[in-house]
Amino acid sequence: MPEISLVLLVGVAAGALNAVGGGGTFVALPALVATGLSPVTANASSTIALVPGALAGAWVHRRELAPVGGTSTRALTATSVLGGAFGAALLLVLPSASFTAAVPWLLALATVLLAFGRPLSRVLSTGGTTATGAGGSVVLSPRTVLVAQFLVAVYGGYFGGAVGIMMLAFWSIGLGLDTAAGNPMRIAQLAALNLSATALFLLASDALRTPAVLVDMLVGAVLGGFAGAHLARRLPARLLRGIILAVAVTMTVLYFLRG
Repeated sequence: MPEISLVLLVGVAAGALNAVGGGGTFVALPALVATGLSPVTANASSTIALVPGALAGAWVHRRELAPVGGTSTRALTATSVLGGAFGAALLLVLPSASFTAAVPWLLALATVLLAFGRPLSRVLSTGGTTATGAGGSVVLSPRTVLVAQFLVAVYGGYFGGAVGIMMLAFWSIGLGLDTAAGNPMRIAQLAALNLSATALFLLASDALRTPAVLVDMLVGAVLGGFAGAHLARRLPARLLRGIILAVAVTMTVLYFLRG
């Protein structure tokens, strides 16, 4: 019972964190490994468990979705679905040691882009090296946005940690999109890529061998996803950005310390 209660609380925290700023995987994954699951199975299980929370958050924000970078919501979502499935397939067929070693550096890159994306966007635009749009933001072509979204979704399906932060970092530096304005679409795209990854994990991973742990975290993630999504809607843009950056910096430092 203490283990089940802990997993439930971790699920609530992970679902809320994903809804507010991302990073729920970094809470859920260690807890599942602590229950005795292998890292790959724990990663698949955390993705499955966090999907309902992501869907709940996307439902809360369904009326606030707006196209990103000239792409339609349908095209962006289809790209996320395909990338998530491809990344999940890679997790199941490839060794994870080399990717695990690269995770801290990927997180560091995402954190830097998120922190300095908008200032760098303005510098690039004033230097005349890229096309610019309203407000002096760097504007990438819709095709470039979709290609980058596919790569981010592959990462999300394969590992998942901080994929929402990476998404916002790319939208910030490439499109000058405000963090708060992009948060509803971030939640929707996380739900899309995790949903396709979950479908593959349910068919090909060992996640269903521990149904009690999986359901326990799933219930917690749903509760946390609803609560976090409503909280994110009420936070000022600057505070939301600060929370996301704090989560990103913390996760990056912890992964470097872990070695």
